Amino acid sequence: MANLQVLKYNYTPIEKQEIEIVERKGKGHPDTLCDASVENLSRKLSQYYLDHYGVILHHNVDKCSLAGGRSEPVFANVDPNGGEIITPIYICVIGRATADILKEGKLDRIPIDVLSREAVLENVKESVRNLDTAKHLQIDSKVFQGSGDLVTLFGHKDQIPLSNDTSFGVGFAPFSETENLVFDVEQFLNSPSTHKRIPAIGEDIKVMGLRQRDKIHLTVAIAMVAKECDDVDAYMNIKNQIKNEILDLAAKSTKYEVACDVNRADIPEKGSVYITVTGTSSESGDDGQVGRGNRVNGIITPCRPMSLEASAGKNPVNHVGKLYNVLANEIADEIVCKVKGVNEAYLRLLSQIGKPISEPLVAFASLLTEEGSAWNVIKSESEAIINQELQSITDLTRKFLEKKVTVC
Repeated sequence: MANLQVLKYNYTPIEKQEIEIVERKGKGHPDTLCDASVENLSRKLSQYYLDHYGVILHHNVDKCSLAGGRSEPVFANVDPNGGEIITPIYICVIGRATADILKEGKLDRIPIDVLSREAVLENVKESVRNLDTAKHLQIDSKVFQGSGDLVTLFGHKDQIPLSNDTSFGVGFAPFSETENLVFDVEQFLNSPSTHKRIPAIGEDIKVMGLRQRDKIHLTVAIAMVAKECDDVDAYMNIKNQIKNEILDLAAKSTKYEVACDVNRADIPEKGSVYITVTGTSSESGDDGQVGRGNRVNGIITPCRPMSLEASAGKNPVNHVGKLYNVLANEIADEIVCKVKGVNEAYLRLLSQIGKPISEPLVAFASLLTEEGSAWNVIKSESEAIINQELQSITDLTRKFLEKKVTVC
């Protein structure tokens, strides 16, 4: 394709850079709750449209805000329930979707409000195990009929969809040791086995990693479940256990020296520690919004090229703000895995509204290669991968519906 460029990347490899910063937010974080809720709604809408009309109709439900509630957490020796929720969490989904369909001379109304509430409820129940959604959650839906001109950009069922926007996607591979460690620490802490062993760990977790030369410092924030901590001493013992397990994991995962702080703002001598009733800071004043959390590869990487696009909730058919960010990461990963001599790959895909999604305005790959590698071979093989992935871009729609691709 004429708008494809593959160039050598001459920057310092990520592992040799002096400083690296990486962040990941867990599934109970307010921002992640918003992202995952609207992504669940997109799946529900897509499946409803397919089941009833045989095609995914226009929708973009990529706006969602969470207003934190109010709580009074206390240790288990004061209240075995760990305190109480005073004001519930409020989540509002905002977007556009095809709401009315004329079918066989009759007007069908899509139950968007019902699907919205189901999507949020399912996600919150799955993400925060100690939250009583019937009592402690309010859900609102402001998803209305979409703009007619955007609906037409979907095209016909068997054609390549037309891009609904002029936007770009960015991806890279492979993860650095710091990136892998930050991702793995959050996944470890939020795993079912860890929750079973240490039930005081809530799902609202944030891991911030800083690497300076050959040392990594992790700052980990965990919304601890108050009913699982008898008192301050018990809380501190659990916190120390968590820190030691993180360091054990790090020792097996990276060659770098690793230090770790857990709930750094605690002042135990004053009884001021990070406890919650439910395991999420959403219960008491911490708010959330779509697009402020993890990028589509699951981490936040200010030292790498990345898009600020809020991909969650966008339709999986022709919204390039979603498709191109996922595809860019998949292409980068495939190039690194399959093309000999490529150490790092960076992909940028730029769409043009109204053009087929398989034909970006530019597909731009920057490759960091081993010294002495055969550039002509690398360039040719990388171009072939990019072309093949672009021609198969519509496969992503199915992957989104089957949860084989995630965006947070």
